[in-house]
Amino acid sequence: MQDNKSNIKVISTETLSNNWATLNKVKYEYLLKNGTIQVQEREVYDRGNGAVILLYNKEKQTVVLTRQLRIPTWFNGNTDGMMIEACAGMLDDNNPEECIRIETEEETGYTLTKIKKVMEVYMSPGSVTEILYFFVAAYSDAMKTSEGGGAAHEQENIEVLEIPFKEANEMIAKGEIKDAKTIMLLQYAQIHNLL
Repeated sequence: MQDNKSNIKVISTETLSNNWATLNKVKYEYLLKNGTIQVQEREVYDRGNGAVILLYNKEKQTVVLTRQLRIPTWFNGNTDGMMIEACAGMLDDNNPEECIRIETEEETGYTLTKIKKVMEVYMSPGSVTEILYFFVAAYSDAMKTSEGGGAAHEQENIEVLEIPFKEANEMIAKGEIKDAKTIMLLQYAQIHNLL
């Protein structure tokens, strides 16, 4: 398989795992600028694309984040495995905006009226195919329509946190917020004076 627009020709693909997502071992030829062809082999993890959102309240100077167990972090030294994050989820069959509205309501209990897409990011381009769509949205207490906490059928056990924006930024420096997508959105909010 070769894309006429690229310098890449796939030689072989071997599926190593096809459980929650697909892990393939891919062997390919890569045409370098100097005209030589290099044969490379990589593992490519395809878990689909996702969306993430930062909810902010300018009047209260607060943001809404979540806390939940992320077992891979426990394996890499996160003692209790808990992570503080911006609300996020996989697109499944939805478009990014529809996905993040559904995830926001399920995870945080807020029903949003207006959201803004701010960027698209490959989160780990060396091994993962995922593009993450980043959003921000203003929220008010009146938009709280349920307790949130996640979808029971997805075995989610999510704690909803309303944190002063200044404190959230201090939590990054203290190592209490270590999630890349959340840090990026908090920095976006600071750079663009959302709060």
